[in-house]
Parts: sequence; C-alpha cells; structure tokens
Amino acid sequence: MEVKAVYKNARISAKKMRDVAAAVQGMSVSQATDVLSYSPKKGAYLLNKTLKSAVGNAENNNGLSADDLVLKSVMIDEGPTSRRTMPRARGSANMIRKRTSHITIILASTEA
Repeated sequence: MEVKAVYKNARISAKKMRDVAAAVQGMSVSQATDVLSYSPKKGAYLLNKTLKSAVGNAENNNGLSADDLVLKSVMIDEGPTSRRTMPRARGSANMIRKRTSHITIILASTEA
C-alpha cells in the first residue's frame, strides 16, 4: 500500500531541494528521519516536516506501522516564481526571482 504527502509552495528552490531528496531516496523512514534531522540544510527541515506528515497519514488513515514504511519516491517539482525588481546603476533594474517548489513524498509498506 502506498501513502502520499504533498507540501506545496515551499519557499526554497527545487534545485536546492533535489540534493537533499537524493540523499534519502529509498531509505526506511527511521533512517531518513535520522539523516534529515542532523542535516544543516533548510531543505532537510522542510523534507523532514513532509515526511512526518506522510507517516502520520499512513498511521491514522491506513493503519500502517511507521517501522514498516520505506520512501518509495521523493519528487521535487518547481512551483510558481515571484518576481521582484532591484534598482541598479544608471536607472536600470535587475529581476530577482523568488523560487518555490512542491515536495511530494510517497511511502510504501515493506510487508505486502
């Protein structure tokens, strides 16, 4: 059985999140939680938050045990980008892109 959790419009670029997501792909939930909780990156905090939500969905909605769950897939997609302008020399302006991302975690049960 598969369980899914989605965190939309996370205020971090997808490129930065994909580095963290690749580190925990395919791990068990307990291993992934340990790796993410000791990582100093902001993306690790957001991914851990989404992982806890997915585990909560599995336990409450489907009656699965957290010990038997494995991260089947972690997908990081690009979200909407806010655009701001920054004044530059001689009356010109540069664009500042405030990127967001969508985090999707799919957990699978090892006992089937």
